[in-house]
Amino acid sequence: MSVGFRILKRQRKVAADVVERFARLPVANVSDSMSRMTAAGARLRPRHQSGGMAGPALTVKTRPGDNLMLHKAMAMAEPGDVIVVDAGSDLTNALIGEMMLMRIIKSGLAGIVIDGAVRDAGFIRAQTFPVFAAGVTHRGPYKNGPGEINVPIAIDGMVIEPGDLIIGDDDGLLCVPFDHVDGVLKAATAKYQAEQKQIANIKAGTHDSSWVDKALRELNCEGLD
Repeated sequence: MSVGFRILKRQRKVAADVVERFARLPVANVSDSMSRMTAAGARLRPRHQSGGMAGPALTVKTRPGDNLMLHKAMAMAEPGDVIVVDAGSDLTNALIGEMMLMRIIKSGLAGIVIDGAVRDAGFIRAQTFPVFAAGVTHRGPYKNGPGEINVPIAIDGMVIEPGDLIIGDDDGLLCVPFDHVDGVLKAATAKYQAEQKQIANIKAGTHDSSWVDKALRELNCEGLD
């Protein structure tokens, strides 16, 4: 098998019911429940009109500026998948545009993430289909390879294995490793419920912020009343 030019089979992926439950949670709550240690970087932003994203990752690693393996991944992807492309953060050439995105939308995928550039930004911006990318350029891609499908990839230090959960919203992207989805889901749900109570208290004018002075006293802060 040739490292750098290979297509592997995905051995597992997060279940649809787990994806559905994560889709109801803000990415920030999930991030907090993962100790705020994981992120895909501030450059990867939603390019579509609106709406969150959640689904199992089908990973692609490609040479910057080349989308040959992305075309193959589109043919392999299953409904509900999120194609995640490690294109080396290069913004020289767009890896996807209007025509490819039309095909992806038609195939029932849950979204696409490109650590690289896209084009036809106006078309993408008019859609509710989730597209996350690092930038925009009019320059098109090459189709020569090399590349790999269903291998571990990393985006700004965030490691993504095939079948891991990928979620995204206006705050950015996050990968939840396959082996940790149950624990993270439980913690993130509790975090969300706690925040909803805080919001209700803020609206009612009963929010308790006494913890601030308590924390400052424990830190021996001078000047407290």
